[in-house]
Amino acid sequence: MKKRLIFSPVDLGKVKRYSIRERTNKTSIAAFGHAIPSTAGARKFLDSLPEFLKASDLNEFITLAIKARKRNKPFHLLLGAHTIKVGLSPIIIDLMQRRIVTGLSFNGAGLIHDLELAFFGGTSEDVQQGLTDGSFGMVRETGELCADVVRLSATESIGLGAACGALINRRKAKFRKLSVFAVAQKLGLPVTVHVGIGTDIINQHPNFDPAMTASASYRDFRTLCAICEQIDRGGVMANIGSAVILPEVFLKALTVARNLKSGSSRLTTANFDMIEHYRPTVNVVTRPTFRTGRGFNFVGHHEIMIPLLAWGLKAGLTE
Repeated sequence: MKKRLIFSPVDLGKVKRYSIRERTNKTSIAAFGHAIPSTAGARKFLDSLPEFLKASDLNEFITLAIKARKRNKPFHLLLGAHTIKVGLSPIIIDLMQRRIVTGLSFNGAGLIHDLELAFFGGTSEDVQQGLTDGSFGMVRETGELCADVVRLSATESIGLGAACGALINRRKAKFRKLSVFAVAQKLGLPVTVHVGIGTDIINQHPNFDPAMTASASYRDFRTLCAICEQIDRGGVMANIGSAVILPEVFLKALTVARNLKSGSSRLTTANFDMIEHYRPTVNVVTRPTFRTGRGFNFVGHHEIMIPLLAWGLKAGLTE
């Protein structure tokens, strides 16, 4: 039988202490936020934020993006379709017109929502109701427009993004000024679309051509590889709202870029989403920037975070 362990209270009078003057503090009042007047602009607002955690990260990301654009390096956005659905098109268009954002990439749903908004002024249906009666995604006009985009891409040997913008502009869609695809096409900025078969409502339609669609999306993938060559030399990539497809596509495009163009990599990446996901965190924020740059992760609703980001970018570039 082992002896019972006996514990006597320690004598705290023997502990070793030191002066606060010898300690390095993680928080100091010099880094505190401060109140600003109600008339303050974006720069004063951003400068008023505390120099801690995500506030500090946001200011750093904006600074790095501005520096990249002043050196004429690309600032490319990977955009989930949700960004279109929550009304961010005017914000993104403004950034393109100011040449702050230099290109966009979408999944297949992004193209669908932008097309519907350009031609009909509305998008996004009640999925639960449509699933109940089998009508979800079955709007005839949407299927026809998407089929026309695919045919145009095949006829002119261009990607889905370029074909979508061209179709909207050539047919003078009523709301084309609010189409990110149409505006990008007029500005000569690249828009790429990366589809998955079975992921989009148009895959349900009889006029959907999977071979032609995949071929057009493949042309867009090759375009994104070329974009990544420049991003990897001091550019910026931000993923906004795509949890799986675009982070995966970006990782492969960046691999191709580094395979074809040797040399030192240097890039800045950021992920903006409402919750943290595995693939954006790993494939956008950490892996691409390992020993080569800076990666940031911001959690918040797009309809708040992206206008805030745009406000800061515009203020920084006008200084």
